[in-house]
Amino acid sequence: MIDLAVANDQETFQRMREPLSERGIDVQHVPVRERAVPLGADAPWSPAEYDVGFVYPGRLMEGGVADALLDIPWLNDHETVLTSRNKAEVLARLERADLPIPDSVYVSNDVSESELIAVFERFEAPVVVKPNSTTRGVGVAKAHDLDSFLGICDYLSLVHDYRATGDQSFLVQEYLPEAVDYRVMMLEGEYVGAVERTLPEDATTRGQWKHNVHRGATATGVDLPKPLRELAESVAQELEIPFLGVDLLVSGDRVVVNETNARPTIDDETKYEPGFYDRLAEAIRSRAE
Repeated sequence: MIDLAVANDQETFQRMREPLSERGIDVQHVPVRERAVPLGADAPWSPAEYDVGFVYPGRLMEGGVADALLDIPWLNDHETVLTSRNKAEVLARLERADLPIPDSVYVSNDVSESELIAVFERFEAPVVVKPNSTTRGVGVAKAHDLDSFLGICDYLSLVHDYRATGDQSFLVQEYLPEAVDYRVMMLEGEYVGAVERTLPEDATTRGQWKHNVHRGATATGVDLPKPLRELAESVAQELEIPFLGVDLLVSGDRVVVNETNARPTIDDETKYEPGFYDRLAEAIRSRAE
C-alpha cells in the first residue's frame, strides 16, 4: 500500500478514500490547521510515515511546516498551488499563450481614486471586482456604477488596513451576462471530466449570480464539447499543474478561462470520465516513486 497524506478531511477526502484504497493507496488525514505542532523530536509526523502528499495545504505557512516535517513529494506541490492562487498571474500567462481570458485589469492596492476611475471607465458596467488570492468566490462583487465600484475598492482597502494579508491586490473584470459556467477537471494535462454549475431559480430571482458550489450552486456532470476540452487541456499544459480545475465561462459565442484551482474539490465519480480513479491512482503512484 502507498500511504497518501491529505491535509483536508472534507468532501474530497471522504470521496476518494474507498476508490483509492481499492487501488492500493491508503488515504490518511494529516491535520495541519488549527492545532499546536511541536517542531522537535516529538513532532506529530515523520518522513517515514507517508509516501506522497495529495495537494499542498491551502494555508501556505502551515503547509511549509507540514512539508518540512513530512519530507514527501506532492501531487500538486507548493509552487503549483501558489501559481494557481495568483489569479492575475494565471490570466497574464494564459493571455501570453493566446488563450482567451476575460477583459481584466490587475490593481495593486492602494492606488489613487483617479486611477480607479480610469479602470472602471475601461469597461461597460457592470464590472466584477475580485480579490486576487481568494477561493470559493469569497469577496467577489459586482459593481453596477462608479459609486458602488469605488465603495467596493474602499472596502477592500479597509480590510487590508486592519487584517494581516500577504496580498492586497484585486482584479477588475468584464461581466459576462448569462454565462454558462463549467468546472473542467484536468489530470496530468488530460481531460478527466467536467461539471456545469448552475444556480436554483429562486437564487437567480433574488439576484445571485456567482456559481460557486460553496455558495449554493449545483454541479451537474456534462459531456463537455471537444473544443472546450482542448482549451482546458491547453491551460493545464501551459501552467504545468498536474491536478487542476479549470473554470470556463461561455457567453454567446465567447468562451473564456475565468480562473483555475490547484486544490479542486473532487465531485461524485459519476460526473467524471470512466477510469478517473485509475488515472488518479497512477498519478499518485508515479509521484511516490
